[in-house]
Amino acid sequence: MQRDDDQAPPFRAPQSPASPRRRRRFWTVLSFILLGVGVTFFLTASILLHRAMPILRARVINTLSTRFDSRVELPELDIHLWRGVEVTGKRLKLYPHALDRPGADLSDQPIFSVGEFRFRTQVWDLLRSPMYIGHVQLTDLQVYRPTGAERERLRGAAARQGREANAVAAHRNKIEIYVDELLIDRAQLVLGTDRPGKVPLQFNIQGMELHEVGRGQPMRFHATLVNPKPLGNIDSTGYFGPFDVHEPGTSPVRGDYSFSHADLHTIKGIGGLLSSTGRYAGRLDQITVDGQTDTPDFSLDSGAHPMPLHTRFHAIVDGLNGNTYLQPVDAMLLHSHILATGAVTRALQPGGQFGRHVQLDIRVGPGDIADMLRVAVKTQPPVMHGALRLAARLDLPPGPARVPARMHLKGRFLIQQATFTNEKTQAAVDQLSLRSQGLPREANALRKAPGPPGAPIQSDLQGDFTLDQARLTLMGLHYTVPGADVALDGIYSLDGSKFDFHGTARLDAKLSHLVTGWRSLLLKPVDPFFARHGAGTEVPFTITGTRAEPKFGLALGNHAKAHPADPASQPH
Repeated sequence: MQRDDDQAPPFRAPQSPASPRRRRRFWTVLSFILLGVGVTFFLTASILLHRAMPILRARVINTLSTRFDSRVELPELDIHLWRGVEVTGKRLKLYPHALDRPGADLSDQPIFSVGEFRFRTQVWDLLRSPMYIGHVQLTDLQVYRPTGAERERLRGAAARQGREANAVAAHRNKIEIYVDELLIDRAQLVLGTDRPGKVPLQFNIQGMELHEVGRGQPMRFHATLVNPKPLGNIDSTGYFGPFDVHEPGTSPVRGDYSFSHADLHTIKGIGGLLSSTGRYAGRLDQITVDGQTDTPDFSLDSGAHPMPLHTRFHAIVDGLNGNTYLQPVDAMLLHSHILATGAVTRALQPGGQFGRHVQLDIRVGPGDIADMLRVAVKTQPPVMHGALRLAARLDLPPGPARVPARMHLKGRFLIQQATFTNEKTQAAVDQLSLRSQGLPREANALRKAPGPPGAPIQSDLQGDFTLDQARLTLMGLHYTVPGADVALDGIYSLDGSKFDFHGTARLDAKLSHLVTGWRSLLLKPVDPFFARHGAGTEVPFTITGTRAEPKFGLALGNHAKAHPADPASQPH
């Protein structure tokens, strides 16, 4: 028998020295498995990427070719797997088919060209039809409108090959890509011209957003651009399309716009900051626009006196060449109402460049002649005040010269209840009226003490005028004050430096009643010689001098040179 202390100790499992090695082996195996999965994923992704390249290229080319009936060039298309499928393309160009000569191109000029486009989609979206793309970014887009001759060839070719509206509609159903949002950075619209050697018209757009692209229906858009003349920012939102590649002008468009901080100083001879808002609808070659403008500081450099100008207008605009037909413009220049109809069209200017030719029929009334003088003449205050009505034709051809030097205005006017702001001028009118009524003593008193206690004597004027090269020419002017009718012609420079008018005055009073004292007695024998055509006196009348020193007078020494006017022929 053994003793208790000789009994064996209880069993304990020994610590295996191989346990750390098992853990290391486990992680090594797991790493190899993960590596294998990664390699498999990479190989699978590479295969998918390799297969996605021709799929995407085919879908992009087929969609663009079908939508725009064009041959597509896409020399660079790169695909990367990073957070989905990222696609980048460069130097994309679309050329219209010359359907009358299969395989040939209509023009060397692509109708669309894109410097670079970029979009991202998911792998599973490649399997959808149409394929969905959330956002596409375009940089340096150029849209070219073919010339008239090129469009005729397209229309004829499409008709001969049966490629009319039904075929186009059927093709649109085959579009394989739908884009939710198209973001364009820098775009240019180029309008081809049939004139040899002439530079095409170009419109630059800073940025544009198009939504719901590819469904064959109107696309929502938001565009911002800088208008070159007058320089300012245009912001517009609306709907455009579907786009007709054969007849771009028939593509529908509608929306709203705002034109802010347009600097009129960028047009030579005009000044002020213009803002405009409105809405438009129609098709590209015939857009109806209704809007309004506000220019709180409108001015011409011939006048240099800023004045508030507000307009409301209804216009028809050809969006493909910029021609605008005003029907009408309803404006207020300070206190004067102006109504204008006409056109602003693209025209060739001296030097071979294109500019804008303005041709308007203008009606003013009710108005104040002072408003017209403030805006057109540097004289301050304006020469006269009076109720104005005017009908004229404005012709403003394009050119490098300032507006007043290019402007040609011809028409007829009526000014009633006119008074002159210059005291010497008004005093001369008052004295003329008093003497013509046979009140020479009152006229003498006024000459010695200018400024009668009563209101100044008012005048009426009417006649034909021509404004050309900053010089106003008056023809058949009929000037009336109590006691006198004056018919004269003459020239007035807009800077106020020159008056040169000559004509005939028909006075109620006889010649001897125009003066007092011994001079009246001396003139009595000759009264019959000056009493003509039913007037007490008929004598030559002149207005000469300058704005600062006008000279009104009865040119008795030139009586033999006078050309009396028949009062029955004068308008009243």
